Amino acid sequence: MQSNRRQFLASVVSTAAALAAGPSALAATASPAPRVTGKAAARTRPLLLKGGTILTMDPHQPDLPRGDILIHGSTITRIAEHIEAGNAEVIDARGRIAIPGFVDTHRHAWEGQLRRINPNSADLGNYIAGTHQAFAPHYRPRDMYVGNLLTALGAIDAGITTVIDNSHNSRSLRHALSAVDALHDAGIRAVHAPGAPLVGKWDSASWYADLAALQQERFGNSGGLLTLAMMTSVDREQWAVGRRLGIPLVTEFFGQEMSAQLPALHREGLLGPDNIFNHCTDLSEEAWQILKAAGVQVNVCPRSDTHWGLGTGIFGYQAAIDHGIRPGFSVDNESAYSGDMFAEMRAALYLQRSSALARKTASNASAPVDMRALLSAATTDGSAVARLSRQTGSLREGKQADIVLINTNDINLYPSNNALGTVVGAAERSNVETVIIGGRIRKQHGKLLDLDMAALQSATQESQAYLFKAAGFTPDAFATQFQVRG
Repeated sequence: MQSNRRQFLASVVSTAAALAAGPSALAATASPAPRVTGKAAARTRPLLLKGGTILTMDPHQPDLPRGDILIHGSTITRIAEHIEAGNAEVIDARGRIAIPGFVDTHRHAWEGQLRRINPNSADLGNYIAGTHQAFAPHYRPRDMYVGNLLTALGAIDAGITTVIDNSHNSRSLRHALSAVDALHDAGIRAVHAPGAPLVGKWDSASWYADLAALQQERFGNSGGLLTLAMMTSVDREQWAVGRRLGIPLVTEFFGQEMSAQLPALHREGLLGPDNIFNHCTDLSEEAWQILKAAGVQVNVCPRSDTHWGLGTGIFGYQAAIDHGIRPGFSVDNESAYSGDMFAEMRAALYLQRSSALARKTASNASAPVDMRALLSAATTDGSAVARLSRQTGSLREGKQADIVLINTNDINLYPSNNALGTVVGAAERSNVETVIIGGRIRKQHGKLLDLDMAALQSATQESQAYLFKAAGFTPDAFATQFQVRG
């Protein structure tokens, strides 16, 4: 992404004709991708969720042991103990817990077809070998579509209604367009952050202009589910381009070496709330103070940071809250483990409690984290990281209807004696009965809607066969180490 200003201006001119020709001209540059989802028709009647336990996660909207939620279009219009709406479509929420949709603040969605490809990977270098070095250089635009679609649909199935898509395999405008198409087709709310691949060729000379073209082509509707960001290293030129476009800057950030870069950046006024930093493990005390002072958004990865041993391998949740920062939680990727927020909350619970116990007799002892704080990190705090807290992250009248119903009548949850304990400590993907995003039902009765699973499987198998052959990888269901042919 090291495009100089002359290249930038030249590439702007080269894409101007496509932009002037209208949306269809630029869209035509994307590779054909398999369509395996159908778009639900816009709702014409109000939707009423009736009789559920409501965890609003909003200081301005009280929780309700039993209550109703009324939705008009994409918006929550009323939350109360009892609502009459004679013309509404009713969902019986008795025995269900209503929560805000989860917000995954850092997911490499393009890796969807590489799920559990390298489960025993134990360090960052081995993860990179099993994804970026082996497969990423061979991705076609259609592979980006398949990976993003698998990830987005899997997220919705698990009650994740918003993701920050860290798309660091955007080798061309066509690759980026295909990734965005998949998010749109899945019906998820997403912040799409295209960025430079770590390995292999890419269209670096035109990248800044491509980013501007992508913004104009696919992100012109401010009321839609998709917003744009930029995945970037700590790079002043890249940050300047992103800020000219008015988009957030997403950066992988951890360790003492990166910590040492912050004082100069802070003095230059280059840090702010539009920076989103992933991981944030093993940072210096000065670094945490700067992040707090500058208002940088922070997300932490309970499983990823431990699994791959980033820095000291201690995820940054405790350090963040010790400095008055409320981080969001993130899955990161699915190359070694599952893609659900329930596992992140529980990993965070036990990692934090273990750490707090170890510090119990120290002067800087930590209080054990509670269930509400963990659910907040997976919802409300995540929406703030994504810069979408006005739209989502809590259940409040006037906000977007991003809602999950968890069925407490399921045998693993019944009887539910504590709503927060049930959601954080016991629920799983199978208990996610209903998912609503922007007022549209995307999962109902425990099944994703408008999905041709056979077509999705066919597209995935074709993508895997191509990528495995290109990388020289032979699948082995019992492999203990990741290997490709030399």
